[in-house]
Amino acid sequence: MSHSSPVSSQERVELVDALRGFALCGVFVSNSFLWFGGRNLLPPEQLRALGSPLPELVTGALFLFFVAHKFLNLFGFLFGLGFSIQLSRTEARGASHVPVHLRRMGVLFCIGAVHLLALWMGDILHLYALAGLLLLLFAGKTDRTLWRWVVVLLGVMPPLVLALQLWGPEVTAHAPESALRAELLAALSSGSVWTAQAGNARYVWETWFSSPRVLIWLTLILGRFLLGLLAGRHRLLQDVERHRPLLRRMLWWGLCVGGLLNAGGLLAFQLRAQGLDPASHTGLFLLTAFQELGYASLGAAYLAGFALLFQRERWRRALGVLSPVGRMALTNYLMQTVLSLWLYNGWGLGLIGRVPPSHCVGIALVLFAVQVLLSHAWLKHFRFGPAEWLWRSLTYGRLQPLRG
Repeated sequence: MSHSSPVSSQERVELVDALRGFALCGVFVSNSFLWFGGRNLLPPEQLRALGSPLPELVTGALFLFFVAHKFLNLFGFLFGLGFSIQLSRTEARGASHVPVHLRRMGVLFCIGAVHLLALWMGDILHLYALAGLLLLLFAGKTDRTLWRWVVVLLGVMPPLVLALQLWGPEVTAHAPESALRAELLAALSSGSVWTAQAGNARYVWETWFSSPRVLIWLTLILGRFLLGLLAGRHRLLQDVERHRPLLRRMLWWGLCVGGLLNAGGLLAFQLRAQGLDPASHTGLFLLTAFQELGYASLGAAYLAGFALLFQRERWRRALGVLSPVGRMALTNYLMQTVLSLWLYNGWGLGLIGRVPPSHCVGIALVLFAVQVLLSHAWLKHFRFGPAEWLWRSLTYGRLQPLRG
């Protein structure tokens, strides 16, 4: 620990920070569209009423094709890449990366657990911390081994899990998912902060232990982390010029393969909405089973296109505006939750279940633009965001200097 220290501002990779800000914007739009606005909690008749006008149908289709899960893939990839960068820098200083990483993930898990139970059941931080611990098992593995695990985690596991869900033994849950979501919606719509947050914690408790979703998410997150670990090991984003041909191939293959698979996923969504069952339609099963590859492919295209544009001076200045947001990703992620709870929950403005999808997207983009301005203003005076400062201080066991 005596040889370990946080990454300084001079050591940061601006492209990675800008990409992280870009990914965070997409994650916020996705969370607002699906969860904060109540879409995944509403009963079918209310959902149809909000989403049936033509502009909302178009918004929904564009969201499913271009946004859903793609930015989560990108964000997870960047976490793995960041681990790779930290690993190489720690080893260059002659220190072991293990103690620091264990402390980092332990602190992150605690922050995520508080966020999950006290604020919002959609927290991803605790899962990132758990998958981040598993990353230690892969730090010294060969590229071939990492690729094999990526294929298993992202290519084999999703269709296998879907097959088990459709044809495997049923798992008895505490209560039907639809009933749990109805209870959560009622709690969030109430005018009491206590009722809303108690309902959130109750939903977490019921679903965390009664379904395989945690293991499924850990599998997908770890696969994305390993892709980032591979990219960081070969300096994909640290030396873009050397990897320009590879990034171009990633862009075009990602657009082609991701476009086809996401079009198939959109078709599968429409067929399931009409009552077709993947268990009895082989084509529908295949379209559903391989959606994760479509998400990863289109996410790779976003990454490659962003990195290539970033090499042009005009685009670098424009996209670099997102770098401060990426440097304060943890702070901004937590801020997004607090702002969204105030906007949507009943004890705040009470917009949950009342605004159409396009408005949820618009609200998220406006709030994110405000976060861009706040991040720039904050980092003019301070080295880290407040949540990043807390994370680093607890990780290294001493208060970090906050003033820039």
